[in-house]
Amino acid sequence: MSEVGPRDGLQNVKRVMPTEAKKVWIDELVAAGVKEIEVGSFVPAKLIPQLADTPEIVAHARRHEGVTVAALVPNRRGAADAISAGVQKLTLPLSVSETHSLANLRKTHEQVLGEVRQICAMLAQLPKERRPHFEGSLSTVFGCTLEGAISDATILRLAAALMEAGCDEVGLSDTTGYATPHEVQRVVRLVRGEVGDAAVTGLHLHNTRGLGLANVLAGLEVGIGTFDSSIGGLGGCPFAPGASGNIVTEDLVFMLESQGCRTGIDLDRLMESRRVVAAALPGEPLYGFIADAGIPKGWSAPGQSTEKLRTFA
Repeated sequence: MSEVGPRDGLQNVKRVMPTEAKKVWIDELVAAGVKEIEVGSFVPAKLIPQLADTPEIVAHARRHEGVTVAALVPNRRGAADAISAGVQKLTLPLSVSETHSLANLRKTHEQVLGEVRQICAMLAQLPKERRPHFEGSLSTVFGCTLEGAISDATILRLAAALMEAGCDEVGLSDTTGYATPHEVQRVVRLVRGEVGDAAVTGLHLHNTRGLGLANVLAGLEVGIGTFDSSIGGLGGCPFAPGASGNIVTEDLVFMLESQGCRTGIDLDRLMESRRVVAAALPGEPLYGFIADAGIPKGWSAPGQSTEKLRTFA
């Protein structure tokens, strides 16, 4: 599980979370057992002032051993800044909808691929121990609010181009909340048929139409091993109208543990990170059924004791 709230969540919140609160949030996530956190993005502060402190947040997060510190980058300059800051995983979004790409990055497909090639060339010059993992993420891959459905031919061409440029993997992102369980499985199989199973391991899903957790189960059935989510369901996409709502991390942990999937995350402690967010962003809506309804009486994950689980009021 990859927690994306400190980046994808905060970039959609008008209020700027204090830097010290972000640090406490990350500390609580790590204490709960989260092993991958997207802590920010390397874009000009004037565009997303909520994430202007990303280098400082990266430095803080790197103090925690065993945690992958991830960040989003839009271009070569952002990647260079991320590498200098010590980021361990880079994600660059390549929207399969060119209309969305122009709105999001102000670049055509070929211009984005040009940035990807420059980043890969830069990474190739680094010593192996300093080289971040590089994910090229296919945004709007399940459909776009601006263009509608995207052709399979376009998806396959861009997936192949990312791997040919030198990316380590291709991520699949439901930027607009259009995905359904059937489409999740179809698109995963489609792209894997082009770039190989090992190159498609993660999904970024939204809960815009209430299918987020169902889509996770669909992804599990076809062997996906990494899912993005956000505390309290913070997030969405400012350049795709109506694309609200990341999957709620708390609900995802509960579902996966109930299914017998070991997440390594302590649900009780995870709720402490939610309280940090609520205190730092007063009035900001937070979502999640587990936070509202609590843990069922007597519930325990398979192989887990009920003693440490409680209801969260």
